[in-house]
Amino acid sequence: MLKNSAVNFTPVSNIFIDKYMGRARGEFVKVYLLILKYSISGELGVSSSIISSNLSLLESDIMNALNYWQEEGVIDLIAIDKMGNFNIKFKDLSENIEAPASNVDLLEALNQDNTKGMLKEIELLIGRPLSPKEMHTYLSWQKDFGFPSELILLLIEYCASKGKSDARYIEKVALAWHETNISTIEAAQNYITKNEDKWFKFRKILNYLGINNNEIMKPQQDLLEKWLFNYNFSLEIIFKACDICFERLNRADFKYIDGILNKWHKEGFQTKEEIEAKDILKKPYVKKDFNKDIVTSQPSNKKPLRFSNYEQRDYDYDSLEKKLLGWDDND
Repeated sequence: MLKNSAVNFTPVSNIFIDKYMGRARGEFVKVYLLILKYSISGELGVSSSIISSNLSLLESDIMNALNYWQEEGVIDLIAIDKMGNFNIKFKDLSENIEAPASNVDLLEALNQDNTKGMLKEIELLIGRPLSPKEMHTYLSWQKDFGFPSELILLLIEYCASKGKSDARYIEKVALAWHETNISTIEAAQNYITKNEDKWFKFRKILNYLGINNNEIMKPQQDLLEKWLFNYNFSLEIIFKACDICFERLNRADFKYIDGILNKWHKEGFQTKEEIEAKDILKKPYVKKDFNKDIVTSQPSNKKPLRFSNYEQRDYDYDSLEKKLLGWDDND
């Protein structure tokens, strides 16, 4: 007979420590470790509010962390309903070990002046020496993606300008460019301009809502793209919806704002003036002034009282007082 004992420790994969932990934000690592602990200890479920309370973080930070780890391929978030509930599946990190880069003869490549010049330029852009693995990766893009040297330099310069110089981030951008069929300088410049314009508008909306976090959740990003590019709403209209949300809820709520904008889209509004014109047609609420004197001359529909025609008597109160005291005018 075997007696089971409770597990008093949480096993963490060395692959997570070596490959993922170093480049992740500290609060993201804390969220990962706590949820892993819950999973190992057999917890049936947990809410973002409980995690945020235990870690002294905002609930938005919890969701940002979960979305980050999903994008990194560490976990899977599997939706189970439309109420925002989902299963968290921890992936086998041994499957995420990168395959070696394409067979590139590094020594032969380094003997070529143009290759050596490109790699030196990359080191200047990112401000550190390149590892042999990074050299293999960047040189493989020329063969696998068809990227010319100028395009690779532009890509890394773009990443460095955003403060992102780690190899993992640069590789993700390269894959995105390849999937978008970018292979020339002109196509890359058009992509950068369009992408920067999109994120400029995103940041303006987030700042208006008081959200200063540079990383937003994927569902929030999808809503922003819908408002701007599917509905073609201007920032002015989106700000108007944000104002209404603040007035009614006293906080920022993406779902509430989305409901307002969905309604305006169905009604065909495209300008702030159209929205305000409809508001004017609505019957305004008149605030009652309780300090105003009551006007008695206004006609009333109330029935007269039964004794309203009763003729009141006039009394001589001085005379009545003397009689009650036993005084008499003749005394």
